[in-house]
Amino acid sequence: MRTLLALLLVLPSLTVVADGASGKMIYGLHEKVHIKELGITVPAKLDTGADSASLSARHIRTFERDGVEMVEFDLAIDRDDRGVTREQWNDVELPLSGHVRIKRRAESVVLGDRDYSRRPVVALTICMGKRQEQIEVNLTDRSEFRYPLLIGSGALQELGALVDPSLSVTLGEPDCQDSKDNVVESDDQTMEAAEAL
Repeated sequence: MRTLLALLLVLPSLTVVADGASGKMIYGLHEKVHIKELGITVPAKLDTGADSASLSARHIRTFERDGVEMVEFDLAIDRDDRGVTREQWNDVELPLSGHVRIKRRAESVVLGDRDYSRRPVVALTICMGKRQEQIEVNLTDRSEFRYPLLIGSGALQELGALVDPSLSVTLGEPDCQDSKDNVVESDDQTMEAAEAL
């Protein structure tokens, strides 16, 4: 009995060592993420069931400037006087990386419509904890969701992330080089309510 108990106590520490040896980092279901190109930190949901990452945006339009395809958009994030300037929210312009097709939910498809939506994609440098990586992010209006940024499995792989859904904001504020800009975050009550979902 004592041997079994000792084994059960040692086993979790072996798992953590294995994770550390592989370079993987354990993140919670929700984390604070700094977006370097926008100079802001936002709350994000980490979703291993989604393939790609999505950022909440409105008034999205693509155009060409000097032979380069660009995308212009407004961030669709609740800003509630959090010290972020208008320039960081409206008329953001970034190079267009391409487009992605996202399958629509069956209940949202109207007879005769396509069963997917086509979204523009941009490259963004994100920081979670002390890890920084450039990832592809599609733009769509996520204002109906609690988290303006969704990070899918592709980006999670690039970050070497393991997601423990029983945890939230495990690493606190992002701490990568040049990530000390404005912070747009949910208050503790909003984070707790979202964690309950």
